Amino acid sequence: MQCLFAIVGLTWKAAFRFRLFLVVAVLLLASVVGLPLLIKDDGTARGFTQILMTYTLSVITGLLGLSTLWLACGTLARDIEESQIQVVVVKPVARWQIWLGKWLGIVLLDAALLALSGASVYGLLQWRATRLPAAEQKTLRNEVLVARGSLKEPSVENEIESETSRLLEDRLKKNPATTANLTEARRQIRDQVKIEYQLVPPGYSRVWQIGLGLKKQSLRGQPLQLRIKFNALDKSPSGTFAALWQVGVPQKTRLWRSETMRLAPDTFYEFEIPPDLFDENGMLSILFMNSNNSALLFPLDEGLEVLYHEGGFGLNFARGLGIIFCWMALLAALGLTAASFLSFPVAAFFSLGLLAMVFSAGTLANVVSEGTLMSYNSETGVRGHSVADAVVVPLFHAALKVINLARDFSPIDSLSSGRSISWAELGAAFAQIVLLLGGIVGVVGIAIFNRRELATASSNP
Repeated sequence: MQCLFAIVGLTWKAAFRFRLFLVVAVLLLASVVGLPLLIKDDGTARGFTQILMTYTLSVITGLLGLSTLWLACGTLARDIEESQIQVVVVKPVARWQIWLGKWLGIVLLDAALLALSGASVYGLLQWRATRLPAAEQKTLRNEVLVARGSLKEPSVENEIESETSRLLEDRLKKNPATTANLTEARRQIRDQVKIEYQLVPPGYSRVWQIGLGLKKQSLRGQPLQLRIKFNALDKSPSGTFAALWQVGVPQKTRLWRSETMRLAPDTFYEFEIPPDLFDENGMLSILFMNSNNSALLFPLDEGLEVLYHEGGFGLNFARGLGIIFCWMALLAALGLTAASFLSFPVAAFFSLGLLAMVFSAGTLANVVSEGTLMSYNSETGVRGHSVADAVVVPLFHAALKVINLARDFSPIDSLSSGRSISWAELGAAFAQIVLLLGGIVGVVGIAIFNRRELATASSNP
């Protein structure tokens, strides 16, 4: 451990010697202070706070991620290129200790910078909240600066897949030629079935049955919030649509009806409902009546959810920073692994290329879902196929599985919308991002570094 912490100390000294720590700290604090001056919001305290939190945390994550990759690539690759590493390896210290010590030093630097910038964001939010009127403060404390749990309807993916398979079999019986493009036919049928589950035609109603489970006792006497979002198939002259809600079951529970709301499509809305509207089994029934002339579509993943108070903002904010810290630990391992066998410029380029692949995960997911690299042909009505699909699509599918291990967690979105980040979620993030992905990358990096011939790295005689 003495050797390990000696390498940690050398890494810190290098970061301070090259002014990296101070420069990044100044940039992070400048983003926290400067962004509020540039942000344009909807004029409400809630909207401003949400945008402020989203922008500041996103900028902090981006700056810290790039500096982590840069330092991780530079601290090892430059030591090797300039023959400084040879002074270390001749001492009684194993190469895995050198690699692990540098990783630990970078991670501790990230922890210090993240704590500094996170405390600044938290202090700024609390300061701005205390300067607002009492009504605005209550809104912030209930909807943004809070940790809220979420409940949704059970997933219907199995039902959609089953119905898709049944309809596809019927189509194949009637038209055997469909087998020529089976993937495209299944996709089209699945999209149609999914729309049927989401659609509320004019004059019809839609009921959501949401079970509270074991939380029904702790939620007694507590008001809940409904968070909704819908899309419209046709435009409205006013740009809004009428929405009438009813919560509860007549003669079984208390019944609450809303006033007619005028809501815009493709926008999230939240409104409070009275407490104790669920039955003795903890089932909450929510009914929407569509009195418009246009059909409305409620997405399955975000169309409606029930939010409830679960904890305070401070601890929730700290858990969110913990997930961001897990990302930094993975980036440090990635940069050191690249520097273990590449020169500094190439290692930095390689690491940034992998990071760009992560940001383009949406494109990869689209290719996998469509089953081809080819675009949609408007003349034939089908997508083309390429010989490369047999190789590229499985590779993209495997890459997505790996990328999603880290991208499944979205602390910035959760914090900006007042969502709870549980200890279990933080533990899962640490296990998947740091232990699994970071561990695999670290083992590869250490193995390569152990086998690398360091004496030939220098061009000096």
